[in-house]
Amino acid sequence: MKVKHLLLFVAICTCFVTQTNAQKQKTKKNVNIKNRFAIAGGLTNYNIITDNFTTTKGYGWGLGMGATADLPQKWYNISYGIQLSENTLSIASKPSLRVTNLENSVDYKIFTAQIAFLWHLKLASDYLTLDIGPMLQYNSDLELKDDDKKNYNINGFNSITAEDLKNLNNVNVNGAIGLTAGISYFKIRAQYIYGITNILGDLNKESFTKDLDNKFKGNQSMLAFTAILLF
Repeated sequence: MKVKHLLLFVAICTCFVTQTNAQKQKTKKNVNIKNRFAIAGGLTNYNIITDNFTTTKGYGWGLGMGATADLPQKWYNISYGIQLSENTLSIASKPSLRVTNLENSVDYKIFTAQIAFLWHLKLASDYLTLDIGPMLQYNSDLELKDDDKKNYNINGFNSITAEDLKNLNNVNVNGAIGLTAGISYFKIRAQYIYGITNILGDLNKESFTKDLDNKFKGNQSMLAFTAILLF
Protein backbone atom coordinates (compact mmCIF):
# COMPACT_ATOMS: atom_id res chain seq x y z
CA MET A 1 0.00 0.00 0.00
CA LYS A 2 2.84 2.41 0.82
CA VAL A 3 4.37 1.75 -2.61
CA LYS A 4 1.07 2.77 -4.22
CA HIS A 5 1.04 5.95 -2.14
CA LEU A 6 4.58 6.75 -3.26
CA LEU A 7 3.71 6.26 -6.94
CA LEU A 8 0.61 8.45 -6.54
CA PHE A 9 2.72 11.16 -4.86
CA VAL A 10 5.19 11.12 -7.78
CA ALA A 11 2.38 11.29 -10.36
CA ILE A 12 0.73 14.26 -8.65
CA CYS A 13 4.05 16.09 -8.34
CA THR A 14 4.86 15.49 -12.01
CA CYS A 15 1.48 16.86 -13.11
CA PHE A 16 1.94 19.87 -10.83
CA VAL A 17 5.35 20.75 -12.22
CA THR A 18 4.29 20.21 -15.85
CA GLN A 19 1.08 22.19 -15.55
CA THR A 20 2.64 25.08 -13.68
CA ASN A 21 5.52 25.32 -16.12
CA ALA A 22 3.03 25.49 -19.01
CA GLN A 23 1.30 28.58 -17.64
CA LYS A 24 2.23 31.95 -19.11
CA GLN A 25 4.03 34.38 -16.89
CA LYS A 26 2.59 37.90 -16.67
CA THR A 27 5.40 40.43 -16.71
CA LYS A 28 5.68 44.13 -16.15
CA LYS A 29 6.53 46.42 -19.04
CA ASN A 30 10.17 46.24 -20.13
CA VAL A 31 10.91 43.31 -17.75
CA ASN A 32 11.93 40.11 -19.50
CA ILE A 33 11.13 37.20 -17.16
CA LYS A 34 12.20 33.85 -18.58
CA ASN A 35 10.46 30.64 -17.61
CA ARG A 36 12.52 27.52 -18.23
CA PHE A 37 12.07 23.80 -17.88
CA ALA A 38 14.90 21.89 -16.19
CA ILE A 39 15.94 18.25 -16.00
CA ALA A 40 18.69 16.99 -13.70
CA GLY A 41 20.58 13.87 -12.74
CA GLY A 42 23.41 12.95 -10.44
CA LEU A 43 24.65 11.16 -7.32
CA THR A 44 23.55 11.21 -3.69
CA ASN A 45 25.30 10.52 -0.39
CA TYR A 46 22.75 9.54 2.26
CA ASN A 47 22.61 8.97 6.00
CA ILE A 48 20.27 9.09 8.99
CA ILE A 49 21.76 10.99 11.92
CA THR A 50 20.76 9.23 15.14
CA ASP A 51 22.06 8.32 18.60
CA ASN A 52 20.13 5.04 18.64
CA PHE A 53 22.53 3.06 16.45
CA THR A 54 25.65 3.42 14.34
CA THR A 55 25.07 4.30 10.68
CA THR A 56 27.37 4.65 7.68
CA LYS A 57 26.69 6.85 4.67
CA GLY A 58 25.86 5.22 1.36
CA TYR A 59 25.76 6.33 -2.26
CA GLY A 60 22.79 6.43 -4.60
CA TRP A 61 21.40 8.20 -7.64
CA GLY A 62 18.96 11.04 -8.19
CA LEU A 63 16.82 12.48 -10.98
CA GLY A 64 14.80 15.66 -11.09
CA MET A 65 12.60 17.94 -13.16
CA GLY A 66 11.20 21.36 -12.53
CA ALA A 67 10.59 24.92 -13.66
CA THR A 68 12.70 28.01 -13.08
CA ALA A 69 11.85 31.69 -13.29
CA ASP A 70 14.76 34.00 -14.12
CA LEU A 71 14.04 37.43 -12.62
CA PRO A 72 16.53 39.96 -14.04
CA GLN A 73 15.07 42.82 -11.97
CA LYS A 74 15.54 40.90 -8.71
CA TRP A 75 18.58 39.77 -6.69
CA TYR A 76 17.24 36.23 -6.75
CA ASN A 77 15.57 33.66 -9.01
CA ILE A 78 13.05 31.00 -7.99
CA SER A 79 12.47 27.38 -8.95
CA TYR A 80 10.14 24.55 -8.03
CA GLY A 81 10.11 20.91 -8.98
CA ILE A 82 10.36 17.29 -7.96
CA GLN A 83 13.46 15.27 -7.09
CA LEU A 84 13.55 11.47 -7.05
CA SER A 85 16.37 9.41 -5.60
CA GLU A 86 17.29 5.90 -4.54
CA ASN A 87 19.66 6.03 -1.58
CA THR A 88 21.59 3.57 0.56
CA LEU A 89 22.97 3.44 4.11
CA SER A 90 24.43 0.83 6.45
CA ILE A 91 23.69 0.08 10.11
CA ALA A 92 26.17 -1.68 12.39
CA SER A 93 25.11 -5.21 13.35
CA LYS A 94 26.36 -8.69 14.22
CA PRO A 95 25.30 -12.15 13.09
CA SER A 96 24.26 -13.20 16.62
CA LEU A 97 24.33 -12.01 20.22
CA ARG A 98 27.20 -14.42 20.97
CA VAL A 99 29.49 -12.55 18.58
CA THR A 100 31.10 -9.55 20.29
CA ASN A 101 34.22 -8.62 18.31
CA LEU A 102 33.17 -9.09 14.69
CA GLU A 103 32.45 -5.80 12.90
CA ASN A 104 29.59 -6.10 10.44
CA SER A 105 26.72 -4.13 9.00
CA VAL A 106 23.47 -4.48 7.11
CA ASP A 107 22.77 -2.40 4.01
CA TYR A 108 19.43 -0.74 3.31
CA LYS A 109 17.80 1.09 0.41
CA ILE A 110 15.37 4.00 0.69
CA PHE A 111 13.52 5.74 -2.14
CA THR A 112 12.60 9.43 -1.78
CA ALA A 113 10.40 11.83 -3.75
CA GLN A 114 10.69 15.50 -2.82
CA ILE A 115 8.79 18.62 -3.84
CA ALA A 116 11.21 21.55 -3.62
CA PHE A 117 10.69 25.32 -3.70
CA LEU A 118 14.00 27.16 -3.82
CA TRP A 119 15.23 30.73 -3.85
CA HIS A 120 18.47 31.23 -5.81
CA LEU A 121 20.38 34.21 -4.42
CA LYS A 122 22.61 35.73 -7.10
CA LEU A 123 26.22 35.77 -5.91
CA ALA A 124 27.66 36.39 -9.38
CA SER A 125 24.69 37.20 -11.58
CA ASP A 126 23.16 33.92 -12.85
CA TYR A 127 26.56 32.22 -13.04
CA LEU A 128 26.74 31.43 -9.30
CA THR A 129 23.81 31.28 -6.89
CA LEU A 130 23.20 30.31 -3.28
CA ASP A 131 20.15 28.06 -3.14
CA ILE A 132 17.91 27.73 -0.10
CA GLY A 133 14.38 26.54 0.55
CA PRO A 134 11.98 23.94 1.97
CA MET A 135 11.10 20.46 0.72
CA LEU A 136 8.15 18.17 1.30
CA GLN A 137 9.23 14.51 1.08
CA TYR A 138 7.46 11.20 0.68
CA ASN A 139 9.81 8.26 1.21
CA SER A 140 9.62 4.50 1.24
CA ASP A 141 10.42 2.35 4.27
CA LEU A 142 13.88 0.87 4.70
CA GLU A 143 14.44 -2.13 2.43
CA LEU A 144 17.14 -4.72 3.13
CA LYS A 145 19.55 -5.17 0.24
CA ASP A 146 20.43 -8.68 1.40
CA ASP A 147 17.58 -10.76 2.88
CA ASP A 148 20.13 -13.24 4.25
CA LYS A 149 20.99 -10.64 6.90
CA LYS A 150 17.43 -10.03 8.09
CA ASN A 151 18.08 -11.86 11.39
CA TYR A 152 21.30 -9.97 12.20
CA ASN A 153 21.15 -8.23 15.59
CA ILE A 154 21.50 -4.44 15.56
CA ASN A 155 24.44 -3.33 17.68
CA GLY A 156 23.40 -2.04 21.10
CA PHE A 157 20.16 -4.04 21.28
CA ASN A 158 19.42 -7.55 22.46
CA SER A 159 16.12 -8.10 20.70
CA ILE A 160 16.09 -5.88 17.59
CA THR A 161 17.03 -7.47 14.28
CA ALA A 162 17.81 -5.93 10.92
CA GLU A 163 14.34 -6.84 9.69
CA ASP A 164 12.73 -4.91 12.56
CA LEU A 165 14.25 -1.58 11.44
CA LYS A 166 11.89 -1.17 8.54
CA ASN A 167 9.05 1.25 9.18
CA LEU A 168 9.82 4.94 8.76
CA ASN A 169 7.81 8.14 8.82
CA ASN A 170 6.77 8.28 5.17
CA VAL A 171 6.05 12.04 5.05
CA ASN A 172 8.81 14.39 6.16
CA VAL A 173 9.80 18.04 5.90
CA ASN A 174 13.34 18.99 4.88
CA GLY A 175 15.44 22.10 4.50
CA ALA A 176 17.88 22.47 1.60
CA ILE A 177 20.90 24.68 0.99
CA GLY A 178 23.45 24.57 -1.81
CA LEU A 179 25.37 26.25 -4.60
CA THR A 180 24.65 26.26 -8.33
CA ALA A 181 27.22 27.29 -10.93
CA GLY A 182 27.20 27.33 -14.71
CA ILE A 183 26.12 29.05 -17.87
CA SER A 184 22.64 29.76 -19.18
CA TYR A 185 21.66 26.25 -20.30
CA PHE A 186 23.95 23.99 -18.23
CA LYS A 187 24.64 24.12 -14.51
CA ILE A 188 26.21 22.03 -11.73
CA ARG A 189 24.61 21.93 -8.29
CA ALA A 190 25.88 20.78 -4.90
CA GLN A 191 23.09 20.59 -2.33
CA TYR A 192 22.76 19.58 1.31
CA ILE A 193 19.34 18.37 2.49
CA TYR A 194 18.57 18.02 6.20
CA GLY A 195 15.47 16.37 7.62
CA ILE A 196 13.64 18.63 10.06
CA THR A 197 11.18 15.95 11.16
CA ASN A 198 11.92 12.66 12.91
CA ILE A 199 12.17 10.08 10.14
CA LEU A 200 12.48 7.24 12.70
CA GLY A 201 9.31 8.20 14.56
CA ASP A 202 7.23 5.26 13.34
CA LEU A 203 9.65 2.81 14.97
CA ASN A 204 8.38 4.02 18.35
CA LYS A 205 5.01 2.44 17.54
CA GLU A 206 6.54 -1.04 17.25
CA SER A 207 6.11 -3.59 20.06
CA PHE A 208 9.87 -4.13 20.48
CA THR A 209 10.30 -0.53 21.74
CA LYS A 210 8.05 -0.85 24.80
CA ASP A 211 10.93 -1.82 27.11
CA LEU A 212 13.47 0.65 25.70
CA ASP A 213 14.61 3.62 27.77
CA ASN A 214 15.23 5.90 24.79
CA LYS A 215 12.83 6.58 21.96
CA PHE A 216 13.99 6.37 18.36
CA LYS A 217 14.88 9.72 16.86
CA GLY A 218 16.74 10.45 13.63
CA ASN A 219 17.11 13.12 10.99
CA GLN A 220 17.80 12.56 7.32
CA SER A 221 21.08 13.90 5.93
CA MET A 222 21.67 13.93 2.18
CA LEU A 223 24.27 15.40 -0.15
CA ALA A 224 23.20 15.64 -3.79
CA PHE A 225 25.50 16.44 -6.70
CA THR A 226 23.62 17.02 -9.95
CA ALA A 227 24.07 18.28 -13.50
CA ILE A 228 21.18 20.40 -14.81
CA LEU A 229 20.00 21.10 -18.35
CA LEU A 230 17.67 24.07 -18.89
CA PHE A 231 15.43 24.59 -21.92
